[in-house]
Amino acid sequence: MNATKAEVVVVAMAEVFRGGGEIVASPMGVIPQLGAKLARLTFEPDLLMSDGEAYLMTTDGVVEGWQPFRKMLDTIVPHGRRHVVMGANQIDRYGNQNISAIGDHARPTKQLLGVRGAPGNTINHRTSYWVPRHSTRVFVESVDVVSGVGYDNAAKAGPSAQKYHDVHRVVSNLGVFDFGGADHAMRAVSLHPGVTADEVTAATTFEVDFSGVATSREPTGEELRLIREVVDPKSLRDKEVPA
Repeated sequence: MNATKAEVVVVAMAEVFRGGGEIVASPMGVIPQLGAKLARLTFEPDLLMSDGEAYLMTTDGVVEGWQPFRKMLDTIVPHGRRHVVMGANQIDRYGNQNISAIGDHARPTKQLLGVRGAPGNTINHRTSYWVPRHSTRVFVESVDVVSGVGYDNAAKAGPSAQKYHDVHRVVSNLGVFDFGGADHAMRAVSLHPGVTADEVTAATTFEVDFSGVATSREPTGEELRLIREVVDPKSLRDKEVPA
């Protein structure tokens, strides 16, 4: 069975949770949810899934435990035991994320969600980002508003802000990126099959480190079965990542 681009992306998203162990996964969005579910069903069986309100859930919606948000804030969030995947309207080379506003802060051209929980997420535990359309509008030289804290700003805030700060991965429709470049600059980890470095360069405002870049792996036969029959039988993935 040949994998679609969307299925490759789901596997790439699952991989961001590899090695996490018994942590709470908070995937926001269709592809992040599918990736987290696939990871739990395969190589990360100890991953804890939350409904975002009061319960820990299995991949098929069965309640496993009580996890009200107050308990999450008291026992999970401040101690690095969570991995959240958020979206990003803008992200820069050091992992600063903007979901608040576009344009000058005093008079923005577009009002978005506001910073929401992004500052606390990025300072307190592992954070990754999902960008369904990789473009120069999203991958910018400098974000207009710092919502999620990147490596340069965490360093300016001092050791207390750096203790659990961990911007882990950015997954887009073109590839997977981390911040293992010079001074924690963005680096390409893998490009999805058929995607070239030139395509990524054209869709990114800043320079990306391609040293050591690989090709994103395709799903195994069992992973394809799980994606198509268990975690996403309605093929919602194809609406978010067209072929």
